[in-house]
Amino acid sequence: MNPFKKTMALGGCLAALVCTPALAQYDNDARVGIYFVFYHTSANDVQGPFVPPGVTADAKNLVTAYAAYVRRLSPHFVMEFAAGYPPTADTIGKGPEKLGSVPWNTVKVGSVKWFSPSVLLEYMFFDESQPLRPFVGAGLNYTHFYDRNINAAGDAALGGPTRVQLKNSIGPAGTLGLRYQVMDHWHAALSFSAAQVETKLTAYTDGLVRRSNRVNFDPQTIVLSAGYSF
Repeated sequence: MNPFKKTMALGGCLAALVCTPALAQYDNDARVGIYFVFYHTSANDVQGPFVPPGVTADAKNLVTAYAAYVRRLSPHFVMEFAAGYPPTADTIGKGPEKLGSVPWNTVKVGSVKWFSPSVLLEYMFFDESQPLRPFVGAGLNYTHFYDRNINAAGDAALGGPTRVQLKNSIGPAGTLGLRYQVMDHWHAALSFSAAQVETKLTAYTDGLVRRSNRVNFDPQTIVLSAGYSF
């Protein structure tokens, strides 16, 4: 390469470096996206009158909206406050094919809504100047259950109109993921999270017959989100 071409090539490289802005640093992120929720439910047998061994229930996987606020604490640490739009989780009978003469196993017997925010302290790998940054975090999840309903199939299987109570849950949560800075204010994030959600279920049939068990939902989630930094 002749000296003129070398000079032009060097000048082009320097111009590219000068014209490429460094990633601006902001202290706040607001994110919205989609939660894919996968339950890993385990429970002991329902205890109470007229209940055969092996009767329990499961929760159906679902998709809901996600929102989060992320606060920068230092170049490598952030605090995330995350929650999903309260979903309706279907309750599915699990155990014997029938309770008496009424179908139970794999039958939808009710539903429940819950509000389940988490707070997570996260460590961001790589330098802040890098557009792609993996992260890992841990914290606490709080789950509040409401709109607990038993449908006609559940009432029939349990022997009459049934009311359900679910105790609120506080448990550990963890996450890992990737954050990519698309442009100055905008980024995308992909994460996998897991939480321990344990509750005591108590059911009252006809207001008199009491049955109960302990349930671990232990949801795992995949989150796809877009965020705005400010």
